[in-house]
Amino acid sequence: MGSMDKFTMDEALQHRVTPDFRLADVDPTSTPGFKWNKKDWEREFHQYDDELDELQEKLFANGRAKVPGTGAVLLVLQGMDTSGKGGVIRHVFNAFDPQALSISSFGAPTAEERKHDFLWRIRPHEPAVGQIAVFDRSHYEDVLIQRVRQMASLEEIERRYGAIVDFEQDLVSRNVKIIKVMLHISKDFQKENLIERLDNPDKYWKYNPGDLDERELWDEYQEAYEIAMRRTSTDDAPWYCLPGDNKRYARMSVKYLVLDALRSMNLEWPAATFDVAAELRRAKEA
Repeated sequence: MGSMDKFTMDEALQHRVTPDFRLADVDPTSTPGFKWNKKDWEREFHQYDDELDELQEKLFANGRAKVPGTGAVLLVLQGMDTSGKGGVIRHVFNAFDPQALSISSFGAPTAEERKHDFLWRIRPHEPAVGQIAVFDRSHYEDVLIQRVRQMASLEEIERRYGAIVDFEQDLVSRNVKIIKVMLHISKDFQKENLIERLDNPDKYWKYNPGDLDERELWDEYQEAYEIAMRRTSTDDAPWYCLPGDNKRYARMSVKYLVLDALRSMNLEWPAATFDVAAELRRAKEA
């Protein structure tokens, strides 16, 4: 095996946000323990596909069988524009059964959504029992862009931090495993990605002129992210701040985090709720 074997799940887990977390201490270009070539990465990245497929199917089966205590998984993905959230979703969840997977994206609130509390539009997308849900942007937009753009008062932003912790703790009480990931990219990396979108007609659809307006507030967003992660990273719903300039590193890290969450659920196949021998006889006689 190549040098990829130096990068382990434990190293991905070390990106967990601590109470004294400082975003400036995270080098977005770094890839600790992760030295690879493309062949190494392809082999290592996909070696977990069968295990993930089985774990997801066990989770789904337990949900279908209404096994008491069956939970769910929620992955929250955040990051600056062009941080690679969509790429992470496509690569990490490529091997998953879509009937047990939901992906939700949260942009600017609609007029109807603005009439309600900020969590109102989020709740319908909570993962159902036995399901894995992915949020491409999330309820955290309401303490990020709304803080930076002063769309809500600081008092309201403070209230929302507490509301988010309570909301996530309620999910945890219902056996939902929560993984929150910030894909932390550099300003230079974002610039390269924006230029690439403008250089390639096939990627015009990805470009939004408003991205440059938000880029002007880069430092303010970094501060907002740091505060949000420190205020809402808990033992049961931790944040992970992943260096994101190297897409393969970020994707491998997220895959490890999802695998760790599913393994920690100690999933087994649900027992039959019928007489197996009798049903087998019936099937043979049918």
